[in-house]
Amino acid sequence: MSTAAVREARKEMRARAVARRHQAAVSTTDGPWEAQRGFDELGRPLRDLTFCVVDLETTGNSPDNGGMITEVGAVKVRGGEVLGEFQTLVNPHTGIPPQIAVLTGITNSMVASSPTIESVLPAFLEFAEGCVLVAHNAPFDVGFLKHFAAKQERPWPRFEVLDTVKVARRVITRDETPNHKLGSLARVFGSPTTPDHRALHDARATVDVLHGMMERLGNLGVLTIEDLAAFSAKVTTAQRKKRHLAEDLPHAPGVYLFKDAQDRVLYIGTSKDLRTRVRTYFTASETRSRMGEMVGLAATVQGIECATALEAGVRELRLIAEHKPPYNRRSRRPEKMHFIKLTREPWPRLSLVKRVLDDDADYLGPFGSKKVAEKALQALHDTFPIRQCADRLPLLPTKTPCVLAELHRCLSPCDQSITTETYADLVGRVREALRHRPHEVVDAVTERLTGLAEQERFEEAAVHRDRLTSYLRAAARTQRLTSIARLSDLTAIRREDSGRWAVHVVRHGRLAAAGVIPREANAHAYVADLQLSAETVLDAPGPVPAATAEETELVLRWLESPGVRLAHVEGEWTCPIAGAGRQASHLQVDRLT
Repeated sequence: MSTAAVREARKEMRARAVARRHQAAVSTTDGPWEAQRGFDELGRPLRDLTFCVVDLETTGNSPDNGGMITEVGAVKVRGGEVLGEFQTLVNPHTGIPPQIAVLTGITNSMVASSPTIESVLPAFLEFAEGCVLVAHNAPFDVGFLKHFAAKQERPWPRFEVLDTVKVARRVITRDETPNHKLGSLARVFGSPTTPDHRALHDARATVDVLHGMMERLGNLGVLTIEDLAAFSAKVTTAQRKKRHLAEDLPHAPGVYLFKDAQDRVLYIGTSKDLRTRVRTYFTASETRSRMGEMVGLAATVQGIECATALEAGVRELRLIAEHKPPYNRRSRRPEKMHFIKLTREPWPRLSLVKRVLDDDADYLGPFGSKKVAEKALQALHDTFPIRQCADRLPLLPTKTPCVLAELHRCLSPCDQSITTETYADLVGRVREALRHRPHEVVDAVTERLTGLAEQERFEEAAVHRDRLTSYLRAAARTQRLTSIARLSDLTAIRREDSGRWAVHVVRHGRLAAAGVIPREANAHAYVADLQLSAETVLDAPGPVPAATAEETELVLRWLESPGVRLAHVEGEWTCPIAGAGRQASHLQVDRLT
């Protein structure tokens, strides 16, 4: 872009920012910020600060992985009054993935004639100069802006940054909304703007959320930016009185169980330092309202000391599954899983099942919900014309073709219009998609996504995007779990921060033993003894490990962490080179917007 063009682009964006003035949102007697007036204030009052609320749309989730900015939207506010707005599309000089086009509605043709980030970033920094920078999930937006400032060798201003997600987690309870996504918070505060993944609309909605939270904070005595930085929920007298419950716990890694007067487990957690962590539940650092309620019911705290942090994490999962504590939100129903099964019969089909049998069939999963499993199943049916009827067909079926056969979405074995060899070839392709190679599904759905996005049929395209995402996540998960479930014995070691070596024995994906080598001990002898004393674990049927998927994934994260050394492996620990893990770029990682 020429110098003259850059100058014109900046002039246009400045004019747009100045032109879009709004009437003040408060008067001297009414408005969301009036709750902050009339107090003796120390520090810089929030109502006197100028905030620049910014939102970005991008081609990916990280600039380090090639993500580019496609739109910048910002709103400047002070004391509840909108001072100006900034909005522009950005030419990313790269193709916008179909999934992103579906999500944002921004297409390649829309950004083709837009200014580049080289001209947009200086104009935005001028617009935001002297402001407190605000964003919903600020590390994402500010991370992109900092990346391109560094790339342009442009000094990054010393902005104070306010993340509305962090504030919301302290102000908004789960009784009001199940999560802290921007759309959910906009509904809580009655924002007239519905977030739709367009930058200016999302920035306007964030302004309404900011104002709503500031009004609540004013009622809590949070009046200055310094107050906000130090804000936390006030601890109750009842919580303070129970600090003695932590006194007998050790300074060691492990699991803690809060119990009521009837010895029922209320909540289970884990920590590298049991005593220090449990004490935080009786101080102002604990801001969750549910935890305050739980502490009010607690009569005792039991600590289970563990050799390593991984052992503590695994024990936590197993105890939550066993006791199903009312105040734990995750991992309470590990048995509620769904799988996609490729049946073993003369004319195989795909079926949704709740458990894996030792029947030599192929499975995909586990899925945490039936709804997600159905989406992945539909992605497979959209790609392969395998039969979808639930009947078990004989080798020589004599039925009438269904509607799917007439639509060419089924090869119609029911009327013998296809040979067993041709159908077997199709089943083989489906089996490959379940086990090793997701490319056929990815290519088919991506082609459909691209066509729908070009026709601006975004709602329909979003359905196919969700199906592909569900399938890819399940395929990648299945391949990871299967690879370690095959190993009858794996022993790994890692030097911890303390300088001592942690040892873990894993059998068929289940943690069978954990320990830390004593400083004066013979390392080889200690590892050998730990292997001999480890739990005996039998192989589970099909691709699943001999533990819950969540436990095995926790073990895998430790095994894949830096510094881990394999001391012993029985079997082959491999994953397919062309597997679903390499298709991560097709997934849109969830943002809090």
